[in-house]
Amino acid sequence: MKDGKLNGKVAFITGANRGLGLETARELGKLGIAVVLGSRDSEKGEAAAAKFRDEGITAESLGFDVTKSQDHQKAYDYFAKKYGRLDILVNNAGVLRESQVSTTGPAPNSTSAVSPEVLRETFETNFFAPVTLTQKLLPLIRKAPAGRIVNVSSILSSLTLHSDPKSPIYQFKTFAYDASKAALNAFTVHLAYEVRDSKIKVNSAHPGWVKTEMGGPNAPMEPSEGGKTSAQLATLADDGPNGGFFHLGQPLPW
Repeated sequence: MKDGKLNGKVAFITGANRGLGLETARELGKLGIAVVLGSRDSEKGEAAAAKFRDEGITAESLGFDVTKSQDHQKAYDYFAKKYGRLDILVNNAGVLRESQVSTTGPAPNSTSAVSPEVLRETFETNFFAPVTLTQKLLPLIRKAPAGRIVNVSSILSSLTLHSDPKSPIYQFKTFAYDASKAALNAFTVHLAYEVRDSKIKVNSAHPGWVKTEMGGPNAPMEPSEGGKTSAQLATLADDGPNGGFFHLGQPLPW
């Protein structure tokens, strides 16, 4: 059921034509929020938006590659012209270039063998791109009555859990991915502090281990569950948290 209080809001979700981004857009769309799907593949993005429209969701597609600065400007121009603001930004697009699991369990820790190329590519998509996109769109988010920024992170970013032999992620060491998401979390904390006296809220989301192209078939969560945390943080009330790291409402350690 659509929430009348949210009608009129617009959200931009990057990497939204499949997986977690698609489900986040669906969750927001069901609340009456107009969703704009950022997708590198314009045809797939438009097909996803068309399916949403068939479901009664207000949805549009924007051809968008998060690693291209000209696409950041294109997104700014799109929202400035059509809406004059942006209510919600979900930095969802991300890459994982390392193997998390083998046929017998967690993949061997290959930190010492991670190439500079893999590190740079991972950081470019998972850290530098969302930072620069957010900086570009922040003036439009400031124009919204209550802007929300969600940085899609991962429990694998938690230095606290990675250093605890008793934690469930202790054996899952994918250095480039984990470090890029830890850096993204640092951006969350720093930007949240900068906007602390405004109505904007900035938080990091751990969607969970979900059956997506990145998560693989052995993940315990269904795709339909994967967008719930991001959607919750994108629709926080005025007294909601700012500068936190959450999974389904529960705080996670940095």
